[in-house]
Amino acid sequence: MAAFELNYPFVYPSMKANNPELFKSFRWAPYPQVDANRPARPTIGGIDLAVSAYSRHPDLAFEAALCLRNRENQLTAALEGGLPPTLRALYDEPAFMKEYPFSKDVLAALESASVRPITPVYQNVSIAVSHTLSPPSGIEPESSVDTIREQIDDALRSEGVIP
Repeated sequence: MAAFELNYPFVYPSMKANNPELFKSFRWAPYPQVDANRPARPTIGGIDLAVSAYSRHPDLAFEAALCLRNRENQLTAALEGGLPPTLRALYDEPAFMKEYPFSKDVLAALESASVRPITPVYQNVSIAVSHTLSPPSGIEPESSVDTIREQIDDALRSEGVIP
């Protein structure tokens, strides 16, 4: 079991269905602040729906994207799959808040969030950071920073091996 997870909205419906005993202790909290004088700025991602310029059926592809992001499908994706909605109005609906009890925390995080660094190798950068900083007991401040710096530089040059 993980003590801390950033993806708790995704874990919530799965744990509720697949591990009801553990689910009884499942809780969430706002993303922690690093500096007491500055609010936390968690990064956000997304499913980034788009239609390729090379699509044979751009109208149908666009229609499918609209369908995926409509109210009903966002509600289903949130409640059954944990994907936080992008439609602000859902966060004010009592029925949604009851089934998605951390909705106000997720909304607050979204409203104060920062975007992920823009790079086509984001996943490589993310792996380099998380691999070097996990477990926290293994962090050596100076050498860990050097390791992250080297691995990110390699990733940005499309070099090196992903840990």
